[in-house]
Amino acid sequence: MRNDIAPGKTFPDYELPDQTGQHKKLSDLQKGDPMVVVLSRGGFCPKDRRQHEGLVQLFREIEVAYCRLVTISTDNLIETNEFRSAAGAHWPFLSDPGRKVQKDLDIAEYTDPTHNPMVPHTIVLEPGLVVHKIYMGYWFFGRPSVEELRQDLRAITQKCRSDWDLADPQLREAWAKGDKARFYPYGKTYAQVFKEG
Repeated sequence: MRNDIAPGKTFPDYELPDQTGQHKKLSDLQKGDPMVVVLSRGGFCPKDRRQHEGLVQLFREIEVAYCRLVTISTDNLIETNEFRSAAGAHWPFLSDPGRKVQKDLDIAEYTDPTHNPMVPHTIVLEPGLVVHKIYMGYWFFGRPSVEELRQDLRAITQKCRSDWDLADPQLREAWAKGDKARFYPYGKTYAQVFKEG
């Protein structure tokens, strides 16, 4: 992994085709929310399939917590859809058969010349694509557990949601005065909250 990809730094705003073939930028998928980006070896890998089984369960919580999840692999579009369908996943999968991300981040898995995958990483991002934590998962237990991701997302949400603690007297006072700018979703426009994509 490049030295400049570290906690507190900004992750590159890659643009790649999703499972439908539409090009999507990470920033557009993030929409200002906490996000987990899984850099996957691909659907051929049993470790990746097992990791995604856990992510399917976590995704139900990610959705209601106003967070995001994205998988990027070196699979082509057909393989991407097969991987996503087999996992039962409902979040965006980005296809990178040209290895744009692998090359840019310097994460080619040189021990597997047959598939030429990325060394698997899981990147937890704060709003604005700011890196919160990086997990390197060449060995399976280097990948984050569902509980570790839950704790990471809790820490980020607590940091970025100004209405985290409703017991805060200042929040209660602001609400009573009709000042809802610090409350989600009131601090955002309708279009920002309900923007499709």
